[in-house]
Amino acid sequence: MNATSETPTPDANKIAEQNDRFRTTWGADFTVPGQIVMTRGVADLSPATKAIIMARVQGFDSFTEDNDPYGDHSFGTFDVEMAGDSYRIFWKIDLYDTDYAMGSDDPANLAVTRRVLTILHASEY
Repeated sequence: MNATSETPTPDANKIAEQNDRFRTTWGADFTVPGQIVMTRGVADLSPATKAIIMARVQGFDSFTEDNDPYGDHSFGTFDVEMAGDSYRIFWKIDLYDTDYAMGSDDPANLAVTRRVLTILHASEY
């Protein structure tokens, strides 16, 4: 049987827990190493809008079959409205090797995996 959001693998559960720790602490939990980046479109938004986006990414817990098919909590999406403007925001977590050169050979192993949390406009995906 293939892993789905209904039957995540033990590694998917472990990766989800690590992704959640990284995302909810905004990278401040140094036991889960990585970096956070945003696209130019998000970086150009007002400081107040970026603060709202940061809080929404940290607090995201609306994982469904559609946005989390592997059960690893590596993607989310939400809308932000600020000063009459509406933005559809995506965030995603990619798992790299320690040099950030390629995908990790063992994504559940924190010793050999680095996370990159990217925040972007849906139109930039």
